[in-house]
Amino acid sequence: MGRGRLSAALAALLLAAGAAAAQPARPVLRWLVQDMPPHFSYRGGKPPQRAEELGQGEVDGFLRLLIERMPQFRHEFVELSLPRFEQQARQGETLCSVLHVRTPERLQWLYFTTLYPPMLSRQIHVIVRREDLARFESNGQPLQLADLLRRTDLVGLLPRDRSFGPRIDKLLAADPDRAPRAIVAGRGGHLLPMLRARRMDYTLEYPMAVDDFSASHPGPPELAKLPLAEGRSTLVATAGCTRSPEGRHAIEAMDQAVRQLAADPQRDAWIKAWRKGLPIDAEDLQRLNRFLDERARAPAQIE
Repeated sequence: MGRGRLSAALAALLLAAGAAAAQPARPVLRWLVQDMPPHFSYRGGKPPQRAEELGQGEVDGFLRLLIERMPQFRHEFVELSLPRFEQQARQGETLCSVLHVRTPERLQWLYFTTLYPPMLSRQIHVIVRREDLARFESNGQPLQLADLLRRTDLVGLLPRDRSFGPRIDKLLAADPDRAPRAIVAGRGGHLLPMLRARRMDYTLEYPMAVDDFSASHPGPPELAKLPLAEGRSTLVATAGCTRSPEGRHAIEAMDQAVRQLAADPQRDAWIKAWRKGLPIDAEDLQRLNRFLDERARAPAQIE
């Protein structure tokens, strides 16, 4: 190669290197992850390191869709307890979560945007041992949590720092002396092993979480799921980010990604990709499409 051609090649390499160096680094967006099947599940029992390793549940599946439409960020995943997440967010560390329900208290330290109406699998039930069903009979009608809290013959336990939606949370906060005691939950965020071990009479949980636990841990006593009248209290799934300038930037990008999904002419295709071919209840699908139609027309929804 002649000296002129060599000089030109070196100049081109230096120019390319300079251009790469001039490219600003993508900001990092750190997502909270927890093994909470079936809504957010670890593949092989390990937290995801990349978006491709996210599970196929309702929540982690939707997170994958969001990340695909947010290429301006470098996405990382951090496994934290809910109290630790809150502590770090309150201290100003920028973190985001699709596992947090919007509550007035959390608005003090998180920005929120809406994602989608939860599927029927997100309806909270009272979980009991099947052998104790007679103690909870309600003439075939859904149980009223308010009635359950008035009973002194039953002991309930709930996971600490977990929100069950505004209606249930309001009932629990209205009479803390009667509300089930809240304790730290183990991995998975539920108390189903303790219920099986007869350390309480009931807890509150999603039906699919109970099915997943029973399939992974077969054996007596069998658990039963009873509909709760106040169970459909989470009307819309939300995402939250630290109330900081960086968190505001992240939640704005997230809101834009949701509106892009809502307006996508290939909506049916991404819904199938989200649910991995699993059938969606006709009522759920109607509510989802109605929500997305409105989301596509409306301005940003950030609180």
